[in-house]
Amino acid sequence: MRTDQFQAPDYYNLDDLLTDEHKLIRDSAREWIKKEVSPIIEDYYERAEFPKQVIPGLAAIGGFGPYIPEEYGGPGLDQISYGLIMQELERCDSGLRSTSSVQSSLVMYPIYAYGNEEQRKKYLPKLATGEFIGSFGLTEPDHGSNPGGMLTNFKDMGDHYLLNGAKMWISNSPFCDIAVVWAKNEEGRIHGLIVERGMEGFSTPETHGKLSLRASATGELIFDNVKVPKENLLPNKSGLGAPLGCLDSARYGIAWGAIGAAMDCYDSALRYSKERIQFGKPIASFQLMQKKLAEMITEITKAQLLTFRLGQLKNAGTATTAQISMAKRNNVEMALNVAREARQIHGAMGITNEYSIMRHMANLESVVTYEGTHDIHLLITGMDITGIPAFK
Repeated sequence: MRTDQFQAPDYYNLDDLLTDEHKLIRDSAREWIKKEVSPIIEDYYERAEFPKQVIPGLAAIGGFGPYIPEEYGGPGLDQISYGLIMQELERCDSGLRSTSSVQSSLVMYPIYAYGNEEQRKKYLPKLATGEFIGSFGLTEPDHGSNPGGMLTNFKDMGDHYLLNGAKMWISNSPFCDIAVVWAKNEEGRIHGLIVERGMEGFSTPETHGKLSLRASATGELIFDNVKVPKENLLPNKSGLGAPLGCLDSARYGIAWGAIGAAMDCYDSALRYSKERIQFGKPIASFQLMQKKLAEMITEITKAQLLTFRLGQLKNAGTATTAQISMAKRNNVEMALNVAREARQIHGAMGITNEYSIMRHMANLESVVTYEGTHDIHLLITGMDITGIPAFK
């Protein structure tokens, strides 16, 4: 088993802006990852399998619904704590962060924000401990960036709803216990429904052949005349804004998570450049290597500052969708660039699984697309500053 030697870069002393609780939460997550996940993640990535045995540990560090109040089983942390946990998880692997992010922002958040008290008490405590694993059904085979065009629908049958349709590219679906599914009613209005494993006509086939996010379980959600109890409809918000509100929370977590992946690549590249000898001296002594490393830490630091400020806005309840989109887009692009430069610094060793670089690079190719593509996020910013939507 490999030893995790990660040392977090903090060029602008951002730790000074964190509370003691923030640092304790982050460091606890980092310690758990170094001990329990880093030694096994490459093996599970190669096997294209999620390490289910880490679920209790993920729950213990606050990885499931960090900001959910204690009365519903969550730790009741603030948004910066949530971001720091996502940063540490993605520093290990984007698939690990995806599992946590979906559970937190796309399953627990809508049940807490849009559900009623009975739904909160029934599902949230079990989701917080990892006893239940959830998935989020929005994307369809023919409707990705345009979720409003979804075909999944449900009909009122008197004493229940009848749900039909299909969702794809769904994290956690192969082993989820519940799914928060977005579908249109007979008037075309979008609503969220909680679908439980075991309901007749509900299946979750796994997606195979992925070359990215291999340590995260991905699949489909298929609904063939599924009878959903009426009490499973989320009553407090409907329309496309409901699932998009969940995505705001998830995209915020990604903005932090991508920094973690970049930090890991930078830390590995810096260490390798000091150890690798060519022409009688460490490659870190060459100007072009120093240029790469200096640009990496500059971009990481800019992303850290951007995201910390966004966390303050989230805590105040004033962060906008467009501000979250900017951070998600910027930080994922930054992380991809850092990973590619780090791969070059590692030379041929950079393509092997002795280092995490190539795995991060492949994972980030999914992160740059999901939960709003790179281009769509750019257009969200464009619409925000001009007032003119370019994607309708």
